[in-house]
Formats: sequence, structure tokens, C-alpha cells
Amino acid sequence: MQTFTWGNETLTMTFTWADDQPVVVSALNTGGIDVRFEHRLPLVEILATGTGHWLANDRLVHTDIGRALRYVSHSTDKDSHGDHLDVTLADVALGITVVVHYDLPRAIPMFRVSATVTNTGNPAVEDSPALAADGSIVLESVTSFVSAFGAPQGTSADCDAWRLIECENDWLGEGRWHETPTGKLFPRLAQQMTGHNPRGAHSVVNTGTWSTGRHTPLALLDSRELGLTWLFQIEHNAAWRWEVGRDTEDGYLALSGPTNVNHDWAKRLAPGESFTTVPASATLAADFDGAIANVTAYRRAMRIEKADNEHPRVIFNDYMNTINGDPTTDKLLPLIRGAAESGIEIFCIDAGWYDDTGDWWPSVGEWMPSKKRFPNGITEVIGAIRDAGMIAGLWLEPEVIGVKSPMAESLPDSAFFHRYGRRVVEQERYLLDLRDPAARQHLDDTVDRLIDDYGVGYFKFDYNVSPDAGTDFNADSAGDGLLGHNRAYSAWIEGLHRRHPGLIIENCSSGGMRMDFAQTSRFQVQSTSDQQDFRLYPAIAAAAPMLMTPEQAGSWAYPNAQNTPEEFAFNLNTTFLGRFFLSGYINRMSEAQRALIVQAVEAYKTHVQPVIGSAVPFWPLGLPDWDDKVIALGLRASDRTLVTVWSREGDGGDVALPLPWFHGSAVQAETLLPVGDGFTDWPVRWDADAGTAIVGVPADGGYISRTFEFRA
Repeated sequence: MQTFTWGNETLTMTFTWADDQPVVVSALNTGGIDVRFEHRLPLVEILATGTGHWLANDRLVHTDIGRALRYVSHSTDKDSHGDHLDVTLADVALGITVVVHYDLPRAIPMFRVSATVTNTGNPAVEDSPALAADGSIVLESVTSFVSAFGAPQGTSADCDAWRLIECENDWLGEGRWHETPTGKLFPRLAQQMTGHNPRGAHSVVNTGTWSTGRHTPLALLDSRELGLTWLFQIEHNAAWRWEVGRDTEDGYLALSGPTNVNHDWAKRLAPGESFTTVPASATLAADFDGAIANVTAYRRAMRIEKADNEHPRVIFNDYMNTINGDPTTDKLLPLIRGAAESGIEIFCIDAGWYDDTGDWWPSVGEWMPSKKRFPNGITEVIGAIRDAGMIAGLWLEPEVIGVKSPMAESLPDSAFFHRYGRRVVEQERYLLDLRDPAARQHLDDTVDRLIDDYGVGYFKFDYNVSPDAGTDFNADSAGDGLLGHNRAYSAWIEGLHRRHPGLIIENCSSGGMRMDFAQTSRFQVQSTSDQQDFRLYPAIAAAAPMLMTPEQAGSWAYPNAQNTPEEFAFNLNTTFLGRFFLSGYINRMSEAQRALIVQAVEAYKTHVQPVIGSAVPFWPLGLPDWDDKVIALGLRASDRTLVTVWSREGDGGDVALPLPWFHGSAVQAETLLPVGDGFTDWPVRWDADAGTAIVGVPADGGYISRTFEFRA
């Protein structure tokens, strides 16, 4: 056996191979944890037409090509971003090489992996059933990352010692995390008596471009018995698949972009052509909190650098429970005044600003301001925003063209998704294909015009439809076309940031339908939901930092004049430990209600805004269940800890908030929101020996909430 070790002071990986065995990761060391992988899995698994699995199954793993790949070479590099490794493998008989790429950002123990497959055109066996007459090969799935669960050195692997933590999403119901013991996912089958591994797996699949529409491309495997936690994610804004499964020796995990069986994806490689998988990333820590700290640091290190990241500005948006897509000058000017008086820093005009028909949904795409809605021009409204000292924002849905938009006829047919020779249409929208230069030019011209002509500094990018399998126009398959479009879209976003360095962009895909890291790494603000019931939103807001940094998490606050004072404050607390994101008719509120908004904004700017860009999220009561009566979200910063507690018609009583980093210290607790006349103080006592704050929640309080700051 031959080995080499790669990494840095935060994480190292040991690679092992032999002439008759594929390359595997045999050990990983991080944070003083030395993990061994006695169950050896190839670095990459590949299915191609004419090949299959060496054990018949429907998994991503156990492929013939994966087992046939052999070590060729490896090379390392180091730059200001971190350490990099390329491991080159080959299947000589088939005539393909695979380069597996590893990136390890500086001082962060979380690595990124992808693989590039190349048809070299030099097979050792020319009559292989996988090769066409012209020497091409058709890929049907390629994993980005594969690993056994592993175990600490000196400990035996135990597939039953883990729990899978995964998330169910839905429109208006995002962030529903739950855990399942792996022993329940994978029953004991006595497979060792057959001499074969099991054939099933727990597979989680996303189709279309709502990458978090049903599930999330991020999950965790946690073992308190072994003292290990995996966190893994697929960094892709469209089709993906991940799976965990049981083998006889240990459990395994496998991450992939689109596949043929799930996404109508196939990629033909002629001799000399290559394909690179979507990236995936993973971290291994001692516990859940360590894994969350690692991924939070990774998100900050690997995103596009923008000034707004570390000092997130306060946002007002006119849509939810307010104008709802029907903006006019008369409606907006009072809101602009109210927002400015409340300390808002960004004012975003949402959907409908371009529509003269009264039906804004199917008319999207030309992006010219309405003359009926703004008789003196939209510059009157945008000028009022800017004169009030706020950044002006506009809503766009760039990836679609309404069926009633003039752009549906003026753009070439190649600019749209097609299947079987016809345009793809979904809910009165055609879908732009950003592989096409005309589609990209149209969007570049639109954004540049709105910035240059009107002084827009903020965009809310929405995406309210999904194209299912994708487009087969100029593609090997519908899934291939979809992957190409989504990569082109990401590149287009990067181009906007290069041309407009000060631009702030929000990612809203029908609320929270696209909260993957391919998106969140390219946007400063991430919408978490379209949920309009303030009583339901805390479960979404509290769970949001599982998928994004806290400073990105735009959870709506919906205070309105009909709220009781406690409900009003409850609304404001829902956005307080994220990106402050306000809507509502400020101009119709009482003086006391407006004063509470000002109090919230000032408290945010004083206590949250300075530290949220470096704070680490935690959940003192655990991740929220959808119907939990009491929910809590915390942010741990260098000099303070912030915790919001929501009680939803709870029974009241003492709620224990573990803050172990303060163990043994004297701690001061301060209520940040709400404070003042009419709000009862929730008593807080500190147990230094236990490192726990005990908060007294009133009984029969209805929907009530407080945010606290703790300092040693």
C-alpha cells in the first residue's frame, strides 16, 4: 500500500492506494480528532452507459468505473485562499481520466471537492460496450464526494451509532429539521450471510431549479457515542442527490449533482472532452455545535467579498402584508417617509413597478417603469428614497419572461428553455436560458440601465417557477441543459458584482425555494420564506442559519396596527437576529407602534449589526419543531451572546438556556427588545455553576417574545 497526507494545521487527509486497488481516504485528522476509515470507498463513483454497478443496486456507489480507477499522480498548491490538491486517476481500459479537486480554505476545517472526467480517446479495450463507434462515452452520474462514516482511531465503526439530521422544506414551511437514528433508516438485514452489501439507501433528491423546494442539499450525521459529527452539502442551485446507506463494514455517504435516473441527465464526452461535477463540501467535528461553527466560517470564507456582508444594512420592502405587487407613487411616498424616520437604510420597491396592465404576473420581462403607476416617472419615487438617505431597491425576476411581455417575441427563440421543440412554459412564464448570449445581454442591459439611469443600488431577485427536468435545446439531455443554464446564471451573477462592486443583491426564489450555497455564496441577502402568518414564522427564522450566515437571513417582520403591543414586538423579534427585514404600513401605525419600530432598529444597529457578521448561531433549546410552543435562537459573538426566545401560547414557566462558554463566570443579562412601558420584564437568573441562564416566561401570554444580551 502507498500513502500520502495533504492538508494544513486545521485538517489533514491521508490517501491510500495500491496497484490493484482504487485510491481511498483512509484517515482524516481535525481539531485533535483522528478518524480512521476502515471501510474503503473510491474517491469518485461513475456510471456510464454500457457500464453499471459491480453489485446490482440503485445507489450512487459500487460502480464498475469507481472500482476500476487507479492512481496516476497527485499535485498540491497553496495560495492566499488556502490549500489545493488534485488527485489524478485513470480507467485505462475505458480510456478516461478523473482529476479529483480538493480545496481547503485557510484556517477553516471544511473542504470542497469536485471531479473532472475526461475522455482521453485512448482506451486499452477498444470494443468496450461503454464506447460508441466514434469513441464517445455517455456519463449518467458522477459523484462529487463519497466517504464512509468512519470512527475515531482505536474505535470500531458502528453504522447504528449515528443519527441523520435532515430538513423538509415547502413553500411557506421552510426549515423543518428532524433527526432519525440510522438504525431505523437501515434495519439489520444479516447481509453478511450473503457475502454482499445491502442494496438500498436513504436517497434525497431535488429536481428542477428550486434547489430547496422540498429538501435541502445540506444534512448532518451526528454520533454522540463516537464523538463525531459530519456536515455535508452539495453546492448547486438546481438538481442534486445525496444519499446515506449501510454497508456491512460501515455506513457511507455520497453526494452528487444531476443523475440520469433522477434528473434526465446524461453527458456525452467525445474524445478529448471533459465534464466537471458540481462542487460538494464537508466538515467533520466533535459535535453538532462544532460542525455549525465550521460551516459558518466556511460560508464567510468562500462567498463573494462585499462590504455589506459584515455590516448588514436594515431593509424595508413594500410587498408582504402591504402593497402586495401594486405600487404607485401615492402609495409609496408615505411609506418612504415612514421608513426613513424609522432608521431604515434600504428601501426596496417590490413587484409590479413595471406593469401598466394591472396584471403584473405575466407581463414581466421588459423591465420598463410603468407610466400609469408613476405619472411623474419612477425617478420621483427613487429620488425620494435616495433623498431620505436610503439605498433604492427594485424587484426583478430575471430568469423568466412573461407570456404577455413584448420580450417574449423580440428575443430569439434560442434564449428560452425548450423540450421536444417547444418552449417550456410554467404559470404564464417562459424561462430564459442563460447559456444563450442574447438572454445574458438582455439581462445585462436591464440591470445596467436601472443602475445607471435610476441609481438603483439594491435588487431583489425572485424566481417563482421551476422548469422541471430542464431544456434539451443544444444539450445532450434536458438535465444537461439545465446544468448548463444554472452554471451560466451563477457566472452572470458574478459578472454583476464585478461591474457594480457596491451593488447589494437579495436572493428570493419564491421565498426560500433556493437556499443552497451556490446561491448564498453569491448574494448578500437571502429570503427565508413567503410565510405571512407572524405566528408561524419564528420556526422558519430560528432554523434559517442552518443554511446561511445569520447576517444573510432575511426573515420578514410584519408589524401592523391591529397587533397587540406584544404581538407587535413578537414580529420585530422574528427578524432581529438576522438581516433586519421590515414590511408593513408604517404610515398607518400609532405613535407608540412607530416608536417601537425605531427602538428595534436602533437596538439592532447598536447590539446586533456590529457583531452579526462574525457571530456563530446556536440553538439553546435545540432546532425548532414546527409546532414548538417555545423556540430560541442564539448568536455567539466575541464579547456578547444574543438570544431570542419566542413563546407561542405556551404554558409559561422557567426556560433554561445553556451558555456553556460562560461557565463559572459572572454574567450580566439585558433585555434588548422590547423594553419600556407596557412590556413586562421576563426575569433572568444566572446559574454560573451550570453555565445556564434561566428565563421566566409568563403564562398565558399569547404570542410573546424577548431578545436578551448576555455579557461576562
